[in-house]
Amino acid sequence: MSSKPRILVARKIFPEVIERLSQHFDVESNQDDVLWSDAELIERLKDKDGALTTGTQPINAALLAACPKLKIVSNMTVGYNNFDVAAMTAAGVLGTNTPDVLTETTADFGFALLMATARRVTESEHYLRAGKWTRWSYDMFAGAEVHGSTLGILGMGRIGQGIAKRGAHGFGMNVIYHNRSRLTPELEAECKASYVSKEELLAKADHLVLVLPYTPDSHHAIGAVELAQMQSTATLINIARGGIVDDKALAEALIERRIAGAGLDVFEGEPSVYPGLLQVPNVVLTPHIASATVKTRLKMSTLAADNLIAYLQGQAPITPVNQPLAR
Repeated sequence: MSSKPRILVARKIFPEVIERLSQHFDVESNQDDVLWSDAELIERLKDKDGALTTGTQPINAALLAACPKLKIVSNMTVGYNNFDVAAMTAAGVLGTNTPDVLTETTADFGFALLMATARRVTESEHYLRAGKWTRWSYDMFAGAEVHGSTLGILGMGRIGQGIAKRGAHGFGMNVIYHNRSRLTPELEAECKASYVSKEELLAKADHLVLVLPYTPDSHHAIGAVELAQMQSTATLINIARGGIVDDKALAEALIERRIAGAGLDVFEGEPSVYPGLLQVPNVVLTPHIASATVKTRLKMSTLAADNLIAYLQGQAPITPVNQPLAR
């Protein structure tokens, strides 16, 4: 029997990363990309020392109790709301994530989604594909200005700062933001961003981008009350996490044109999407792909592998999200 630590790679990833992991571990990989049930995940993890997950596999108290050998779960994502961090810490299991390597790529996509929403790209493409374009009209799919408008950012971490810089420096936008803690004066100057209350952010933003982490406190941070505070000409962009927006309330606001449009890369209960959002034309929908370039996804899986290799070889992890108690 191999003396190497045993790990599980829970979803399909780059073959070269599997090959690298195999140099250090006895690897069971899911290169067929089967979507396992919670019970099937537990069954495969029971004899493993570590796991590489993609953010959709729940690591909770029940799983931890059934997998006493488990030492580390390495998420190939920035977010880790699939982790019960308190339960993992108590069980002596380390969690890691992959920040930084996807910042610029995700900021690029957030701005792309903003522009597609403001300029009604999806609506107009559907119109053209349906054979409805027969003549020019001065107001055909007339959208909202991006350059010179007010960009509001809720959540001003690395990705939020990246979006702020793109808006301020590239498009001459007036950037305002709200965050749990205010940036340093130096960072505010670099981003050309002004700190405001959440209420002022909602009222003044022509384009509101959500880039805050998902926590119990941020659940439905944008709901019916908040949507009612936005301008009727405003757009809402969510590249953060599903659950931050009340998707039902958003669908109703879009149907009634209480805001002009929305661009969504994340959803409550994804991959399911609230049916009402599929029925309205003034929304751009993408399947959680903000970090999806080959280069960035390879960096993410490599960092997840690096965390596994370091920790299971007795070294400090690179990007831990907790400090597990000793077993």
